Amino acid sequence: MNALIRTARPKQWTKNVLVFAAPGAAGVLDEPRQFGLTCLAFFAMCLASSATYFWNDALDIESDREHPTKRFRPIASGLVSVRTAHLVGTVLIVAALGVAASTGRWQTVGVVATYLAVTLSYSAVWKHIAVVDLVAIASGFVLRAAAGAVAVDVPMSSWFVLCITFGSLFIVTGKRFAESRQLGVDAGRLRATLGDYSEGFLRFVLALACGGALVSYCMWAFERRDLVDATNHFYELSIVPVLTAFLRYALVLEQGRGAAPEEVFASDRVLQVLGGLRVIVFGLAVYT
Repeated sequence: MNALIRTARPKQWTKNVLVFAAPGAAGVLDEPRQFGLTCLAFFAMCLASSATYFWNDALDIESDREHPTKRFRPIASGLVSVRTAHLVGTVLIVAALGVAASTGRWQTVGVVATYLAVTLSYSAVWKHIAVVDLVAIASGFVLRAAAGAVAVDVPMSSWFVLCITFGSLFIVTGKRFAESRQLGVDAGRLRATLGDYSEGFLRFVLALACGGALVSYCMWAFERRDLVDATNHFYELSIVPVLTAFLRYALVLEQGRGAAPEEVFASDRVLQVLGGLRVIVFGLAVYT
């Protein structure tokens, strides 16, 4: 059982917190029904993401066995058989779609199904194509945010979508950047696309994504202020912790970390404080 839980990677569920972004920005999380629907969407995305990890690890069993750390994963080490991985992965897919359907909105099912299709096809095809692999992973974050929005039927502004898109591209590229530096000459052998990426190219994408995310967030904050209350400056103040967090994460990457973003966020106290400040300031903007 412990091996199955490890394969499901519950630590990665923190990514699904994005489900709460759109409902939170719309100011509906203080309504019990809307909060409940958002939680269902979050649970559905957790099941869906765990399902894809079972299938991904089963597909990557041979390459994982050559990786310095991934060789210890339950499937690669033989603790979980490929057949069991396929079975559990399929059960989790059905469960994810079932939980999504319990929101009462077919749109939620559609978003979760799209996430599953994109992520599973990434494991089979897209991860082997340079640049496309970055975009495919980044789209998964956008779909997480969309799951929360459709579950409670709130709109996502264009600036919000762009912010999530560029922000996720920044994190994904940072992961590849850190992996490339950690694996060194073996990078291309252990992950095909790393052989195609030069450090200069990854730095360029990081700068592009960081700039795009910050500009998009600023425009979104100003847009929300003008729509809600032009005298409410908390929206603008929320830019400060967001900007600082991006700079902090860029420093983390330069220090040689970032190959496992979830571990960075779980251990870096500065990023945790900045995240908390952003939630507080934006919460004041929305709920006061």
